[in-house]
Amino acid sequence: MGQFKTTSIERVENISKADFIKHYYKPQKPVLITGLTKDWPAYEKWKLDYIQERAGDQIVPLYNNEPAKDKQSVYAPVKEMKLSEYIEVLKTEPTDLRIFFYNILKEMPELLKDFQYPDIGLKFFKKLPALFFGGGKSKVFMHYDIDLPDSMHFHFDGDKVVNLFSPEQTQYLYKVPFSIHNIESIDMDNPDFDQYPALQYAEGIRAEMKHGDALYMPSGYWHSIRYLNGGFSMTLRALPRHPLRFANMLYNVMVMRHIDNIIRSYRGQKWLDFKDRWAIKRTEKNLKLKKDS
Repeated sequence: MGQFKTTSIERVENISKADFIKHYYKPQKPVLITGLTKDWPAYEKWKLDYIQERAGDQIVPLYNNEPAKDKQSVYAPVKEMKLSEYIEVLKTEPTDLRIFFYNILKEMPELLKDFQYPDIGLKFFKKLPALFFGGGKSKVFMHYDIDLPDSMHFHFDGDKVVNLFSPEQTQYLYKVPFSIHNIESIDMDNPDFDQYPALQYAEGIRAEMKHGDALYMPSGYWHSIRYLNGGFSMTLRALPRHPLRFANMLYNVMVMRHIDNIIRSYRGQKWLDFKDRWAIKRTEKNLKLKKDS
């Protein structure tokens, strides 16, 4: 077992639009901004209690840390629960149950008045502001977003750790073919360099997030997330600006995931195991090329 080579993310309290574009957006470099939300009503309001009071009787799907197996859909929840009851769990005990992609516009539009889309140089897609909830045992496995957005990720009421890896690090991360994640048995918090030796060459960026922090994640960046306690985050997304990246996004959404779903519906776990072996073989080839060079 070992630890990744990581550097702490650059942190700024405030930044102008021009500086953000010059130093982070154009070079596609992550940054954590601590002062971006302090003028929002959400900075004072957005706590678990605030969401719980507005939850009503709505039922939410919940996911845990276990990867989907065989023909099980990755979008199939492990259970459902009233949102108010789930938040009570977050407040009172560590849990690995989490909410994935809670659509604010659809489920709780009154929250829209609590934040603004930052004028920072990103053309945000305003139809899908989404919340993500997690507890003290929740983890989100290493992946990159299928639509390859430039994202601004805001955290509220709690603490979490985000590990980021640039697209250039893909060659060492055991990316699974026809997917947006790596081999799911890899523990990104305690990687096994004996079983997965290429991981020791991957260089990441570690971001520790607290209430109100905003994390810029450039298009195609890998990220894994570990909640340290109960809390929630909001992601605002902007479409990728590079034509090739935009074309890759269309392929991911309109072609790749459908091919994967069709083959998985027929072959189930055999397809998943085959892809894992393929990932290992391809990554070992990358590792050999690095050592030979």
